[in-house]
Amino acid sequence: MILLEGVLAAEDVARVRRDLESAPWADGAKTAGAAARPVKHNRQAAGDDPQVQALGEFVTAALRRRPTFELAARPRRLSRLLFSRYEAGDTYGAHTDDALMGDPPLRTDLAFTIFLSDPESYDGGGLTISTPLGEQAIKLSAGDAVLYQAGTIHHVAPVTRGVRLACVGWVQSLVRDPAQRELLFDLATARAQCAGAAARETLLLLDRTQSNLLRMWAEP
Repeated sequence: MILLEGVLAAEDVARVRRDLESAPWADGAKTAGAAARPVKHNRQAAGDDPQVQALGEFVTAALRRRPTFELAARPRRLSRLLFSRYEAGDTYGAHTDDALMGDPPLRTDLAFTIFLSDPESYDGGGLTISTPLGEQAIKLSAGDAVLYQAGTIHHVAPVTRGVRLACVGWVQSLVRDPAQRELLFDLATARAQCAGAAARETLLLLDRTQSNLLRMWAEP
């Protein structure tokens, strides 16, 4: 799991919220897979609405400008983004994401949630992800995002007050294996930390290692 702070600036969050106020909404269960459909209870902005599609492109562009996202996800393709709305009583029970989505199929290596509501404005609604160390509940500031493995079991806790707005999407990575992606991310992080002080020979060695690993593992 990687937290991405400030994917959307405050004025960007305000724009998304404002445009969503006039967007058409439908039952969120319509876009869930067969296994998840019975436990999904929320509303979702209509994906065929031009305004909603423009919002998706706007948020996708903001996400792609984040170097940490690019280095951690190594994205080949992104899904269309979904904007969800949870009011009091709404929830999304325990589920795992479909391995393939869309047409042509996108392999869901990673999932992300961008929070659009201030955490103080609603109770409950935490994104809860099952890990080997137990469940981890995530509730971030508006504009922040979390990137995580799509194959996990996760749920959205019931909202008990207010409205929870969020944007979710999936990534097919150039590097399918999560352990390989982590090694590449660690190398990129190490290079950035060394760049100010390391000798040029050290940086060249890191660059060569990272490039050769990408040649071995990437699936363009």
